[in-house]
Amino acid sequence: MDTAINLGRPTQGDVIDLILEDHRLFERLLRQLRDSTQDRDAVRQAFAHVLIAHGEAEEELVYPVLRKAAADVTEHDVEHGHEEHAEGNEALLALLELKGTDTKAFDDALEELSNLIAHHIAEEEISILSPAREEVSERVRADLGPKWAARRNELVDEGCGSVDNVRRIVEAAKEEGVLDD
Repeated sequence: MDTAINLGRPTQGDVIDLILEDHRLFERLLRQLRDSTQDRDAVRQAFAHVLIAHGEAEEELVYPVLRKAAADVTEHDVEHGHEEHAEGNEALLALLELKGTDTKAFDDALEELSNLIAHHIAEEEISILSPAREEVSERVRADLGPKWAARRNELVDEGCGSVDNVRRIVEAAKEEGVLDD
């Protein structure tokens, strides 16, 4: 995936710090999407790639380890995180499917997406990442960081935020019963 917007290419570090860096990236990209002087289509595509890559790598590699290693990270927290990823992906799909970026429909879809992402970031940082920082050893977090980063970068390179892939992910979440039809 080639993009003029810098999405970062983390390679190592504490997985919690890497996830938090992506959260700050999401917030910056959402601010750019709200700015009508930006190339909103390019930002929309970049945001889609990093959001999908981040969430997929997190659910695949991070949530299972944190659930086992941190007593304060419950199965409910992990399931709720998965549900919120699905809701964010569904809102992202609605934004991606819009033709223009200078319409009320775009602004409304962006507001919905922004609200869902802001809520998820706050909740994940409080109920999953903060307890994990206290309860999961530095070594486990440091070992998990490069694995998560490599998977995230691989998914970005594959163009995981394409409208077709996001549609597939949303449909799979509906089939799993994570999202209502």
